[in-house]
Amino acid sequence: MRQENLAARAGRWSAHHRKAAIVGWIAFVVAAVLIGGAIGTKQIPQDAGGSGESGRAQRILHDHFPQPASEQVLVQSAALTVKAPSFRSALVDVAGRLRALPSTERVRSPLGSRDPGLISSDGHSALVQFDLKGKADGADKRVAASLASTAAAQRDHPELRIEQAGDASANKALSKSFSDDFAKARTLSLPITLVILVIAFGAIVAAGIPVLLAITGVAATLRLVALVSHVSAIDPAVSEVVLLVGMAVGVDYSLFYMRREREERVRGLSEPAALRAAAATSGRSVLVSGLTVMAAMAGMYLAGDKTFASMATGTILVVAVAVLGSLTVLPALLSKLGDRAMKGRVPFVARRRERSAEPKLWGALIERVLRRPVAATLLAGGALLALAVPAFGLHTATPGLAGLPSGLPIVKTLNRMEAAFPGGAQPAQVVVQARDVRAPAVRQAIAGLERRALATGQMHPPVSVAIDRAGAVAVVSVPLSGTGTDAASYRALAVLRGDVIPSTLGQVPGVKAQVTGMTASSKDFSASMKAHLPLVFAFVLTMAFVLLLVTFRSITIALLAIVLNLLSVGAAYGVLALVFQRHWAEGLLAFKSTGAITSWLPLFLFVILFGLSMDYHVFILSRIREAHDQGAPTAEAIAQGIKSTAGVVTSAAMVMVAVFAIFASLGALEFKQLGVGLAAAILIDATIVRAVLLPALMRLLGEANWYLPERLGWLPHVAHQGARA
Repeated sequence: MRQENLAARAGRWSAHHRKAAIVGWIAFVVAAVLIGGAIGTKQIPQDAGGSGESGRAQRILHDHFPQPASEQVLVQSAALTVKAPSFRSALVDVAGRLRALPSTERVRSPLGSRDPGLISSDGHSALVQFDLKGKADGADKRVAASLASTAAAQRDHPELRIEQAGDASANKALSKSFSDDFAKARTLSLPITLVILVIAFGAIVAAGIPVLLAITGVAATLRLVALVSHVSAIDPAVSEVVLLVGMAVGVDYSLFYMRREREERVRGLSEPAALRAAAATSGRSVLVSGLTVMAAMAGMYLAGDKTFASMATGTILVVAVAVLGSLTVLPALLSKLGDRAMKGRVPFVARRRERSAEPKLWGALIERVLRRPVAATLLAGGALLALAVPAFGLHTATPGLAGLPSGLPIVKTLNRMEAAFPGGAQPAQVVVQARDVRAPAVRQAIAGLERRALATGQMHPPVSVAIDRAGAVAVVSVPLSGTGTDAASYRALAVLRGDVIPSTLGQVPGVKAQVTGMTASSKDFSASMKAHLPLVFAFVLTMAFVLLLVTFRSITIALLAIVLNLLSVGAAYGVLALVFQRHWAEGLLAFKSTGAITSWLPLFLFVILFGLSMDYHVFILSRIREAHDQGAPTAEAIAQGIKSTAGVVTSAAMVMVAVFAIFASLGALEFKQLGVGLAAAILIDATIVRAVLLPALMRLLGEANWYLPERLGWLPHVAHQGARA
């Protein structure tokens, strides 16, 4: 008698202890939500991250120069200059209103100021600068009064453009925009997922179970992440990643399990026997897939970045919770409901599902692929390689202003400020450390830095200097050419780091100078990502190979999975390069190309895509191995395994593609790139790779698919239990 695998034992226990499993799951979710909500989430401090030189400099700034939230009011006219009486009157009015507010301090007006940087070179724009009282953290909740004051000034001076932007106002507006976007994504994703699942099952109750489990699993995980955050702080964006990954794997795992149970019922097995078969087969696939996905997600710990580490924690937790729910509460629910899970049948769809679990289109395609495996391999492999070619020209950069939703008023204001005052809003900051930065030699070097920087033509006035109370640190703010993250800004940064600083401050013994700011942070983060990519790739590939080798006891299967997943990821990178580094899709997706992909995306996409694509791969290969272990020849086992999984893989892929595609409609460029990359990769993976290239290559390999060297014969043999009643 075959020994039951872990998933089969879990399913059997849950079916026999339905009440304990269901109540236990509810208690787990409620406890996680209540406890996590009570203690709150500890977030990574804004200035605690950063990579390389800019990160080190930013932390020094944070320690020596506690920065308030700075705001600016732009007063602008196409016809008038600052010399016009009405223009000057507006500046006096704006400054007076701001000084009267209890929430503001240090209001700086261009009238009577020695700071030439408050008036644009053409005289048609001016800035009134001020700080919000209190710490920068939470300043977005204290900016409303100044925004109202600015709006009132605009109403009183309609001949001028008067608008406000800065740290707090931008954070307030962008947070609301992103929150609205994610709410839109959540609102759209649930009905779309339900419709696809109704088509997959042919019944409303069955369609609701995966969604219910996924939602409760995500809710519990978000609060578990809050608990973990008190050990290691997390990035606020983790909640959206948990939602994205949690809904995807939660729905997929339940879908795999339930479709196998329904398939066995259609074959004539009793309800208990069908559930045992599903637990032993699809349950095991869920367990293996979950472990593989978690191993892939763990690769983000090696990215050298606190944000990626927190994303690794969140995704590992949500996948673990999804696996736990699929192996425990799901079989308990199915055992309790029995065939009542198919209540709310959609007649036409339900009849089709009862007649056949194998979509005719996929069956016909797979038969042709298996008859002509060489041609199929050349066509599918050639298509994937062609898609991957543009990936070799993939450029990465932080998008800066260009990546924000262009329709937002705050973004338009920031763009107008940037156009009128190039480099002023986000200057490079040279952090100077010395025993005494007030010493004559250091002061002369700082003055020399200013002269040499301005002489390059790539840096612009005003250059300002601030010194901390102890006299140990000075910060020199140097506006750079360009938008902050474009080629002109990067060239200016290179000159500042490579020439200006070494020839001035670098000549003074005991002085250390490091550059931070938007441009330096973007450059250093991109460099860090490129440096860590090989390490992350090696870890993920090695872990996936080992897990697949142990699971399927075949070097060939493990290597084939790695190659196919790399092709999928390469093709997705190529699609990103085609869509976002060129201009032809700008109108379709409502964005303006920056000529680059956001810096964090390639590493993040690789980990997520490699993990998610393993869902399908493990599920399909398990069915093939199951058929082969039951005595079917390899060619027949391939046909049986892929045909029998085509429907559920298609349904699961449709859910993921639909949900990910919603992100392509969001405002921020980063979210568009994330949505397109994920949707394209899953679509390619579930069609070209799994339906064409996988069966073709396995057909060509024949019995070599199951090759395991004798020296690895000690590997444990985990039975691929079939659906025998």
